[in-house]
Amino acid sequence: MYKVFVNKKEIILAVDAPKESKAKVLPLKSTPLNKIIRILRTTKVEKLYLIHDNPKKLLPLFKKKLPVAIAAGGVVQNKEGKVLFIYRKKRWDLPKGKVEKYETLEDGGKREVKEETGVKKINAGKLVGITYHIFKRNNRYQLKESHWFHMTSTYEGDLVPETKEGITKAVWKDKKKVLKAMENTYPNIAYLFVKVKLFRFLFGEE
Repeated sequence: MYKVFVNKKEIILAVDAPKESKAKVLPLKSTPLNKIIRILRTTKVEKLYLIHDNPKKLLPLFKKKLPVAIAAGGVVQNKEGKVLFIYRKKRWDLPKGKVEKYETLEDGGKREVKEETGVKKINAGKLVGITYHIFKRNNRYQLKESHWFHMTSTYEGDLVPETKEGITKAVWKDKKKVLKAMENTYPNIAYLFVKVKLFRFLFGEE
């Protein structure tokens, strides 16, 4: 199963669907993107299940429907165990950005963290999750596939938010403040913390 976020609504790619009052079920292979977007934009449907009987084909079939932009970012912890967050468009987010063709995912994620927050001395660890959301650019819908790496940094200098990218704050947050940030973040970030149990991974407990 995969979740693709469209603002606060969800597209769920799965082999079957539970019975939910606000969910709609359609065949993945034969349902065009414009119909999917229209349903989510113009109806009260909150979850749209796209079904296919082969789990290995769920993501490849969906990716055929729209361009895919590959991004990478970091769940960055400092020596005190605090997590790096940015504030953009009135929501808390994690630093990430588009990976260039010449970069590995890890290197692209490290570069974006540095550019968006000013943090240096970054070490990239394991991949902790991949999230998907749909956005619109140049009047065309695209799928953003974001690869999230656990990173650590010994940097103790000032944080410098990348204002030209609309980032107004870059801050380190302890567990209590991370929990508070989840009340005002993007659905894919909240899902990332829930899906891979990041609270336990980062802080040793949920």
